[in-house]
Amino acid sequence: MTRAFVFSDDTVLCHQTINGWWPLHIQLPTFNISDSNSGKEPQPTYQIGNVALLESLAPSHWQSEANNSINDGTESLVATESDSGTTEEAATFTAQAANAITYDYAVAHDIALPMIAEGSGNAFVPYRQLITQLPAALSAQISQAIQLLRWQTDTQFCSRCASPVVHATADERAMVCPVCLLRQYPRVQPCVITAITRPNPQTGEMQILLAHHHRYGEQKRPLMYGLIAGFVEVGESLEHAVVREVAEEVNISLSDIHYVSSQPWPFPSNLMLGFRASYAAGDIVIQEEELSHADFFDLSDLPKIPFKGSIAYELIAQIAHEQGIAL
Repeated sequence: MTRAFVFSDDTVLCHQTINGWWPLHIQLPTFNISDSNSGKEPQPTYQIGNVALLESLAPSHWQSEANNSINDGTESLVATESDSGTTEEAATFTAQAANAITYDYAVAHDIALPMIAEGSGNAFVPYRQLITQLPAALSAQISQAIQLLRWQTDTQFCSRCASPVVHATADERAMVCPVCLLRQYPRVQPCVITAITRPNPQTGEMQILLAHHHRYGEQKRPLMYGLIAGFVEVGESLEHAVVREVAEEVNISLSDIHYVSSQPWPFPSNLMLGFRASYAAGDIVIQEEELSHADFFDLSDLPKIPFKGSIAYELIAQIAHEQGIAL
């Protein structure tokens, strides 16, 4: 039997545990080839609303023990109840390969779902809410599912000749046009996000550049401040994108640009590439179409910042940790 998560847009079916919401696995029925002899239509191995997910690994698979220790206050100490009823350390949790289906797919194929009603302990929970409490590997797998299901929905016709497409054979994740043979694959959009630091000119305390983006909203108080981020343009290196985005949004130049880590982000299908850099020169002049305010803040006196689980939070937390400050 194949295990599957159930999605409705950017929400996933979860069960409430003592540690918070945990994504539910349901069992998908296995097609029996003998059904084809009984007059039933055989089910294709691939259908819109049903995708196979790859295994997702925890950061401990590629980070050194020293790097893992930096996350002690933000991730590695989080213990979460698994579907087997045991507890797993978030830093070592591996999300095994599974499937993801939509709620509409489950209804159309008479797949039994647990009761979803007030008081049942089951509900569709937004991914943005789950990311703050799930192990990194499981969070990334949920992100993978959201992106693939959306890609299916958006890729039902050929982008060259507009003919209906079919799924590639031999387990290849691609949509193929039977007319012109164009193959369309899931795509990610690379984005750079940069934590920029400098010593406070008066006190010497380490500061970080934070900006309030219009997309955060102007009504909620206190205002949220985040890092400078933007899409990589065609023909750019990642470092070039960092330099360009920072110059466009806050008009300063950088030195010591270096890559830190990455995070899949399914809004809509981004790969966030985290960088750190040092302030080199220039006065802050904001790009008013994007930002309402930007400034360097002392690490001991930060405004409201993005939530735990986001790469923005992790970059800020890493720098704070180096300065002996806990967020």
